[in-house]
Amino acid sequence: MKVTVVGAGNVGATVANVLATKKFASEVVLLDIKEGVSEGKAMDMMQTAHMLNFDTTITGVTNDYAATAGSKVIVVTSGIPRKPGMSREDLIGTNAKIVKSVVDQALKYSPDAIFVIISNPMDAMTYLTLKDSKLPRERVIGQGGMLDSSRFRYYLAEALKAAGIPATPTDIDGMVIGGHSDKTMVPLASYATFRGIPVSQYLSQEAIDDVVAKTKVGGATLTKLLGTSAWYAPGAAAAALVEAIATDAKKMIPCCVYLDGEYGEKDLCIGVPVLLGAKGVEKIIDVKLEGAEKDKFAESVAAARHTNSLLGDALK
Repeated sequence: MKVTVVGAGNVGATVANVLATKKFASEVVLLDIKEGVSEGKAMDMMQTAHMLNFDTTITGVTNDYAATAGSKVIVVTSGIPRKPGMSREDLIGTNAKIVKSVVDQALKYSPDAIFVIISNPMDAMTYLTLKDSKLPRERVIGQGGMLDSSRFRYYLAEALKAAGIPATPTDIDGMVIGGHSDKTMVPLASYATFRGIPVSQYLSQEAIDDVVAKTKVGGATLTKLLGTSAWYAPGAAAAALVEAIATDAKKMIPCCVYLDGEYGEKDLCIGVPVLLGAKGVEKIIDVKLEGAEKDKFAESVAAARHTNSLLGDALK
């Protein structure tokens, strides 16, 4: 199976590297507009093949979409990353033009591809991709919920350790829905468990609230520390989505998808749990929301609609 990753920056290169080490793709094409960058990174990764024991071919190309022909999945990371103090929404004008151009060119050579969108603001870029391409909604997926859920599990594990309970993120089941935004994502603490037991039996409400707050600014925290957007976890999260599609896993993962009546919403892309398989989004899971989490999801929906309104001419 062939996968294309557009954008050879930190996130895109990490996606390509993780895909190769997972060994399910026959070829990964890494494309960038900057001469030599994707070629150099692909060569560097291929020189790890013997050491890491993978047979996937990684090919780097400069703005040559013909090399991406026949891709099953196309991961779009293109666009400018956040800098300290910037919100994801601050990137909308520049990144909308870039994403629209990338998707249009990629579709010429891979008309049956499933698109995974990482570019920020991710919910709006997913919506733009769907509207501009006119693809079926199951073939346009935004990667946000997987990443945010991973951060949620990390912070829950840290809180449990602080409470004297040995825990790692792999011990935790926890999910984040809503927009991929510092202010409006919705970590579902009521559904979070440690080895099958609700975390509320181990952590105080104050500790849980602290975990939720840290999760929501998880990306901004890393941007402040690194001076740019994070890449290891975002790259691994995108690779996990591609793997679920490639292996027809029917795996439940929170993703940004187009709603058409689910959760009482229409004409909107936002994060909710879905089953991912060979066709892309195979089912949207309607989770029952109550109380504050229901209210927070409504706020997230309103914020996502506002961000979409800023797309303006890009939707024409």
